[in-house]
Order: sequence, then C-alpha cells, then structure tokens
Amino acid sequence: MSRRIPRTAFDRLRTPRTIHGFLKGASLCALIAGLLAPLSPAVAAGADRDGPPAATAAADDHCGGQCSDILPPGQNGNATLAQILLNQAFGTQPAHAEDQLGPYANLATGHPSLTGDTIDSFFNDASFGVPADQVASTVRPAGRTDVTIVRDKKTGVPHITGTTRYGTEFGAGYAAAQDRLWLMDLFRHVGRGELTSFAGGAPANQGLEQQFWRSAPYTEAELQAQIDSAAAKAGARGAQALADVEAYIAGVNAYIDASDKARNFPGEYVLTGHKDAITNAGTIEHFEPADLVALASVIGALFGSGGGGEVNNALSLLAAQQKYGVTEGTRVWESFRQRDDPEAVLTVQDGSFPYLTPPADPQGRALPDAGSVTAEPLVYDRTGSAAAQTAATGLSSARRGMSNALVVSGEHTASGHPVAVFGPQTGYFAPQLLMLQELQGPGLSARGASFAGLSMYVELGRGQDYAWSATTSGQDIIDTYAVELCQDDVHYLYRGTCVPMEKVERKNAWTPTVADGTAAGSYTMRVWRTKYGPVEYRATVGGKKVAYTSLRSSFLHEADSIIGFQMLNDPDHVKGPEGFRSAVQHINYTFNWFYADAERTAYYNSGDNPVRADGVDADFPVWARPAQEWRNWDPAVNTAAYTPASAHPQSTGQDYYVSWNNKVARDYSTASWGDGSVHRGNLLDDRVRALVDRGGVTRAALVQAMAEAGLTDLRAEDVLPDLLKVIDTAPVTDSATEAAVDRLRAWLTAGGKRTVTSAGSKTYAHADAVRIMDAWWPLLVKAEFAPGLGTELYTALTANLPVDESPSAAHGPTGAHAGSAFQYGWWSHVDKDLRAVLGEPVDGPLARAYCGGGDRAACRDALLTTLKEAAAKTPAQVYPGDDSCAAGDQWCADAIIHRTLGGIKHGPIAWQNRPTYQQVVEFTSHR
Repeated sequence: MSRRIPRTAFDRLRTPRTIHGFLKGASLCALIAGLLAPLSPAVAAGADRDGPPAATAAADDHCGGQCSDILPPGQNGNATLAQILLNQAFGTQPAHAEDQLGPYANLATGHPSLTGDTIDSFFNDASFGVPADQVASTVRPAGRTDVTIVRDKKTGVPHITGTTRYGTEFGAGYAAAQDRLWLMDLFRHVGRGELTSFAGGAPANQGLEQQFWRSAPYTEAELQAQIDSAAAKAGARGAQALADVEAYIAGVNAYIDASDKARNFPGEYVLTGHKDAITNAGTIEHFEPADLVALASVIGALFGSGGGGEVNNALSLLAAQQKYGVTEGTRVWESFRQRDDPEAVLTVQDGSFPYLTPPADPQGRALPDAGSVTAEPLVYDRTGSAAAQTAATGLSSARRGMSNALVVSGEHTASGHPVAVFGPQTGYFAPQLLMLQELQGPGLSARGASFAGLSMYVELGRGQDYAWSATTSGQDIIDTYAVELCQDDVHYLYRGTCVPMEKVERKNAWTPTVADGTAAGSYTMRVWRTKYGPVEYRATVGGKKVAYTSLRSSFLHEADSIIGFQMLNDPDHVKGPEGFRSAVQHINYTFNWFYADAERTAYYNSGDNPVRADGVDADFPVWARPAQEWRNWDPAVNTAAYTPASAHPQSTGQDYYVSWNNKVARDYSTASWGDGSVHRGNLLDDRVRALVDRGGVTRAALVQAMAEAGLTDLRAEDVLPDLLKVIDTAPVTDSATEAAVDRLRAWLTAGGKRTVTSAGSKTYAHADAVRIMDAWWPLLVKAEFAPGLGTELYTALTANLPVDESPSAAHGPTGAHAGSAFQYGWWSHVDKDLRAVLGEPVDGPLARAYCGGGDRAACRDALLTTLKEAAAKTPAQVYPGDDSCAAGDQWCADAIIHRTLGGIKHGPIAWQNRPTYQQVVEFTSHR
C-alpha cells in the first residue's frame, strides 16, 4: 500500500499559479496597487517599530564564526496582491523571496575551489545576533515590551529576543505569520482534509487532500485532545509546552489582525476569494492549538512515519511462491527484499541492534486470496466538476527518502573540533515548507529551521555550543491488520465481538475563484475506522471477507514530539551528547538524529517502535486478534509497549557518520526496500572515509564531499563498472554500440557526474553518455530480470521497488524536478547479479543468477542489445518534456523547480542532490 508521498503530491497543489491570463488585464492595477502598498507583509505589518535599527544582543555563542546555513529560495514567503501580480507579469521578486536561491544554486559549479573563507559565499553566516550595521528592521510585535524581532539586511531572517518566555513565543508566532501565513493556513486545511473548500476544487487539490486525510482522519475533538495529552503526560515541561503553544498562537493571531487592519495580508487570500481587494471584506480565520496538530500530521506523514506496504509485500511474495513454490519462492523474495544485507552501507558502524528480525516460523499471517485485493474507496457523492474525478491510489511501499548528514569527529579534523555538514532534504517549494529563525529567551537559545506553523521551537539547527540535524530513518512503525468482517461490510470482529466501524467524514464544496477556475462541485471523503486503524483495502483471506487496516504508532500522537524539540532548544538541558539523546528520545517520529559540539559527536535513532507479538512478521498483514496485537496495546489511546531507548541504534564519538536514508545499523530492519550493496549513501561514505583516512578534515573539504556526491550519478559510479566488466569480456563489433561504450567509459573516467560544461551553460559535459544511461537503465533492468522472474513476478517486484530514480525520472517515487534522486532503484540487484555472473564473490547474493540465465555470454548479449537500443533514442525520446521543459532539454529535465504553493514563482536551478536546508558547523569552544 502507498506509504510514500509521491513528489507529485505537492505538484498537485493548485493555489494561485493559474492566474496568468487574468494578469494581462491587471498589470496597470498592479502597478497602482504597488504604489499604495509597496512593503511586504513582513515589514508593513510591523507598525510598532522601535525607532532606529539596533543590534541584537548576541547570546553565548561558541561558533566562532564557523556556523553557516542556507534555505532556498528565501525567508519571505508572504506577498501582497500587488507583489504577486508583479511577479506573475514581470518576474519581479519581493524582498528576501529568493535571495538564498542564487548562493544555493552556485555551489554546484563553485564547490571545486571552495575554501574556508568562501563558504559564506554559498551559505549564510549562522552566528547568533545581528551586527549593528546589518540590522534592517526592529519590531516590537503588537507593541509588546518583552520581545523584539530584528531582521538582518542580507536575508531578512527574524532574530527573536524576549525577556519573558511568553513574549519570546509570541514573537515566534508573529514572525512565522509575517513570513508564512498563507502557507500555514494552507496546511492546516490540508491536514483537516479541507483544502478544496479553502483553495479551490482543481483535481490537484482534490488529490492532495485525499492523500493526507486518508492517513490521519481526525475529528476536531481528537486534534485538540492530542495536544492536551502531550502536555498532560510530560509534567512541568508539558505545561510549559502548552503555554508556549498558546503564546505562539497569540502571536500568529496578532499578526493576522495587524495585517488585516493594514490591508497588506498575503494576496492569495484575495485571489482565492477569502478577502475583497477593494472593500477588505472577508475574514482570515484565527489559529487555534488544534491547527498545529493538523499541521503536524501532514509533516509527520511526509517525513517521519516509516512503515506500511504490507499488502504489496504480500502480493509480491504470493507471486514468487506461485512461480517457484513456497520454499524457493520465499527465498527468492527475501533475496530481493534485502532486509539485512551484509553489503549495505551503515550509519552506525559497530554493534548490532536487532529490530523486526524475520521469525523462523511466522504466526498469524493474513495473506490475501489471489485477485481479491481492492483499494478502499475514499470519495463519495461527487457533484458538479468533481463528478469526473477519481482518487489516486497505489500499492507501492517505497517512501520518499530525504536528507543527508556528514559528521566527522575532532580526531580527524584540522582544528581538532568536530565538523558537520547536514540537513533535511524536504523538497523545493515556494514558499519553502521550512523557515529560518533565531530564538533567544528564558529557556530558549537556538537558530535554525522549523516547519512553518510549528516554529515555537527551532526543529533543526544550532544552540549555543552544539548543533543537531536529522534524516529520515524509515524503520517500521506501521502495521497492517486483517479484521474479519461480520454482519456486513462495516462491522468487524474485535476480540471476539462483532462491533461497528466508526465513520469519519469530511464534506467539501467549492466554487470558481481567480486563482482556481474549476467549476463548482463537491464531494464527501469517508474513512471507516477500526480499533486497528483506518480501512485501506478489502480482500478475502482463506475465503473470509476482511478489511485491511493501517495502525501507526504515532496515530493520535502527532503532538507528542513537542517535548523533544523543546529540550533541544534549552541550553540548560543540552550540554553534551547525553542531553541530546534524552531530548530526541522524546520524538516519536522515525528519524536519524546527529549531534556535534566542539568536542564530541553523537547519533540516535528516534521513533516509537512498537513491540510486536512473538512470531509476527511485520512485513506482512496479520490477523487482528489478541495474539498478534502489539504488546500492552491500548486501543482507546493507541499506546503500546515500545522498544527501550537502549535498543535503538545509537553511538557516540564514531570516527565519522554518514546518512542518506541508508541502512541504519546491523540487524535493524527498515520498511523501505533497497538497502543493499549499492545505495546513494555509498556516495557519501566513500568520500568521507577517504577524507578521514587522509586526516585534517575541514569544513570546506566536507562541503566539497557532499557537493560532489550530490552531482554524481549513482548508477555511473557504482554499477557502470560492473556493466563494463561484462561487456569487456569480448570485443564489441557493432560500431554504434562501440561508440556508446566509449562515451560511457569516458564519462565514468571523468567521475560519472551530471554537471554542466561551465556555469550557466545549461549543457551537460558528457551529455550523450548521460542520455544513454538514462535510456539504458530501465531497458537493461528489464532485460536482465524479466525473463527469469516472469512478467507477473517482475511487475510485482517493481511495485515494491521502482526500477529507477534518476533526476529526470518523473515516473519514480519523487517525481520530476525534485532534486532528490537515486534513493530507490534496482542498483543493488543489478550489481549483485552481474558480480555473480562474473564469478566474483557476493555477500548476501540473490537467490539465483538472472542476467542471461547466469550465462555470461547471454548476459553480455542482453546488455549490448539494450545498450544499442538506448543509444539510438533521441534526446526528445529520453526527455519528452513537460509543463516546464521542452522535449529534448536534458538540463531542464533534471533541473530543480520550486513548486508554487502561493502566488510567487521562481526560475529553475541546476540539479543538485542535497539537503534543502543545510548547516555547516564547527564549534570552536564549549561551555
């Protein structure tokens, strides 16, 4: 079942990106409006200005000027109606809307000559405070005397300093609304499944709200109860968290009132019909605590909920058993699954952390009868323009991988202090999902990034003498249960009693607006919930009618992580690795957490990992019966026994850490497929290991390693050598094929990178080799495996793990123009199979040889046949074009394009496979 969020999910979002035709008749009005309202909301709504700009008082800062960060496209994510119209008509940008995009993009060509002195040409100085000559504005929000918001000239980042805790959090909420009010409003409606009613009924909006609400169909009472529960069970810290939320929301609402009065609120409210540009009629609804839980449910679903896919696993296992028999079919399936591949790159290099080890004798499996699985409908009662739309469904278990980290201990650096380059790969949106800020107040001292609307604390960033970041880990906290139906299709057996399912509905209706001209329509989203989670599929098991449900350990606990983030911002709590670990242990989402200060480095894997019943194989659906339930599970509040902190992968002082969503540790299983011998994590591990072996690692050298890995084609660096070895076992006699081999070999010799000939050229060096590889890979994988596996099993396995995810592979899990690439693909399978055919040693081999049926000559023929076919494909065939790119434009097909979530658009930048928000840190001293 679909547990990933495809990159196309946000591409579906259709807010004011369709108003260009309207602008042709509005340009003059825009210019007039620009004279009347020339300031951005971030400036204009801050009417309570505090006289001449003044420097912020820098908090205790141990960075010594060695902390940097970057978050494109820019800090300012709000724009007035006039600014939106000017942008759409002429491409002009509001202040600080894209001033971090250029430096971020330039690293792709600038990294080879990078030095410590030039790092801040590509990153921001992330020191605490603002020098007096760099202060752009100073605001006391709502006239308060206990907080100031100072913005710097270069980036417009808010530096919030409070003398009281309430004032500090009030300022955080006010600044968040200044920079991201529209985005915050958008996402509270996405989280509630109300996007179409708020932003319009475009099919894209329908698909987005359906995708998220299906996994978190909460009632209003449940949203509020989650934040109350998180606060109640955390004692004094919980009470403080609740007070922080209330102060933060008060700040958000104060900005809403101020911008409404000043009439400089985000222009999207006018374009979507919520405000009138002439009379100012209409309302921007105030925020409340439940809105933050709705926001958190979206972010958690995107980045921190590993697991799922059990139904799809069952389908491919059954296909394997159908072809080979139960025993051999299971062996074949497990060899492709690679649950604990001994050749996989690891983040924690020592020790063993067993989690979800496959049982020798699985108990309680509930595999579906052949052909019986159907997806559960979500949408009912369509009217008007909704009548022709259908909800997108899928069975893929692949998840969007994102984020990377490179951390080197002081033992191997030039300064003797640890160096870290890390950050989350959260996609590219306009405005960005994350926002930068500095928070200084009682119990708070941090600078970094937070998700818009959840920025009462810095979520990823730096404190006074330490920094932290995260990558998605993907361990399985979601299970699929088969509930046996009774009486009818909406009753099921719960511990021997026939009980009704709970019906949760969301009714949405829309009418045309300037932003979205979709004709009027409506529909109802309906989810049937059980004690074991929402229903996602129907099937029969052994002839019995069942509903497959999805139970997630973080369901009903979207707000629980607030305590961990509060601790990370508290300098009195985090004084070293021990305080760091105790903080992130309170985060219930599935993340890898990294830490660095001036002396030590550390790692910890977070998440509420439920303790499964003995004999349960969490890779497959199990019967919804007491014997298969999570240990100590309480369905009323969805709590259970969780694996203890000591069982989670963790480490202190390892020579180096790398993570690019690769395998975490030995014996620690994750839900995603693809943690094998070839993974994009290898691109980091190989480079960082070489740096550590040489010694004297610097910030610049570690940034270069990250940047080089982020421009490298994984297939070229780690699989092309295998392919050429097979081909080179005999001379290539066909001239066209020989030319293709020569181009690929030259590209490999040059490093196998997807880089331009020169800055701004928009033409790849080795363009033909890149084109050939992009065309060849899907052809060669199919030719290598489909004949041996058979069509049915091959197709089933490609549903578990897509074949390819190159930057231009719009069909892959992340879609086109997403930046993130080479996370999911059959790289390991090709690598292991070819090495087996070549007679080379393979640790953890596939169950049998596939290429050419194991015959080297036949394998070579298959590779050469598909290579010749690929080489003959034109650029227009390989890169067919889309709404942003002409057919055949290779550079554009790879390019990163910020998906518009509001009215401001940005141009494309060259492909890089790197974090969206990124820190470069090296603390020079410690408290």
